[in-house]
Amino acid sequence: MAPLRVLELYSGIGGMHCGLAESAVSAEVIAAVDVNTIANEVYKYNFPNTPLWAKAIEGISLKEFDALSFDMILMSPPCQPFTRIGLQGDVSDPRAKSFLYLLDLLPRLKNPPSYILLENVKGFESSTARDNLISTLQMCGYHYQEFLLSPTCLGIPNSRLRYFLIAKLQHEPFAFKTSSEILEEFPRSNSLGSIHSLAAKCSEGTYIDRENPTSNTLTEQSCDRTILYKLETTGELERKQSQNNDSSVQMLKEFLEKNVEMSQYFLPSKLLLRYALILDIVQPTSRRSTCFTKGYGHYVEGTGSVLQTAEDVEIGDVYKSLETLSGEEKLAKLSTLKMRYFTPKEIANLHGFPPQFGFPDKTTTKQQYRLLGNSLNVQVVAKLITVLLQSH
Repeated sequence: MAPLRVLELYSGIGGMHCGLAESAVSAEVIAAVDVNTIANEVYKYNFPNTPLWAKAIEGISLKEFDALSFDMILMSPPCQPFTRIGLQGDVSDPRAKSFLYLLDLLPRLKNPPSYILLENVKGFESSTARDNLISTLQMCGYHYQEFLLSPTCLGIPNSRLRYFLIAKLQHEPFAFKTSSEILEEFPRSNSLGSIHSLAAKCSEGTYIDRENPTSNTLTEQSCDRTILYKLETTGELERKQSQNNDSSVQMLKEFLEKNVEMSQYFLPSKLLLRYALILDIVQPTSRRSTCFTKGYGHYVEGTGSVLQTAEDVEIGDVYKSLETLSGEEKLAKLSTLKMRYFTPKEIANLHGFPPQFGFPDKTTTKQQYRLLGNSLNVQVVAKLITVLLQSH
């Protein structure tokens, strides 16, 4: 069977491409499209043999799309119109124009793709753009399923809750029973054998029976129908933050760089003094970290966790009566924690990028943080592609 012909839209640094490779399906990215010059440099660095179109999507004609003859679309449309901390301009935001163009184009394609995978921020699910997407998919004859997923379900100690949608043409139904609800779970059925191994990693291995959600055991009866196992949502992460003992999630130390000069990543004194009380501090043995955004390394508040590298120092002792100290005394105490930013490579590791993924030498650290903050989790994408392509 010929490899799937995949079109990667809003390709960025290639997170979707990496997810496709990680899924191990027989596929080829026949073209990637993005207008971000710096992201395109990174994409070409990692995927030099993939045709990269550095142009606006709305500048690609229906005839050009038809000529590509693709089987699958992978896309991460701009999130700014939908992010919860933005203006939430939705379809009126100029950055949504290309996505609306795609929705207009999809029904007019000579051969619509058999498969679609879309990623966006939490907030997209309540947008007009999402409603337009769903109505277009229904009009074109697609089955679809929506998700809100975080990498923690795959044992990755990073909270990055994102909206995902998978769709396939109706002549080939999904291998699981779809729901009109937005799932916070990966689907699983007997035919999804490749997904079975995830069960031990997700939510402490507890199975959740859709028809009997109070049941915590996998009964003989439930083996005969679709079952779901729980992912970690934001609320669950908050509940586990104080416990930090979920053995189904790996420790951060598994994702950290070794033998790298870290001095450039230590927090400056002025930031320690100003933001000491709002830092999200984790240790190498922690099993969690907050979402890394494009402002990481440049801004502090709400942009991601910082790492305490002095593991023999009790953070409680350092912060006790901190507000009563002079600036010099406070700084001396805080400095004993040896707090630093995660490196771009470490964030890439937490995002599930493969070890060989890299950045051109001319890409600055600030640019790397920004690009990674706009990217997605490769491993979640890989599992969704597996689910999307699995047949009965």
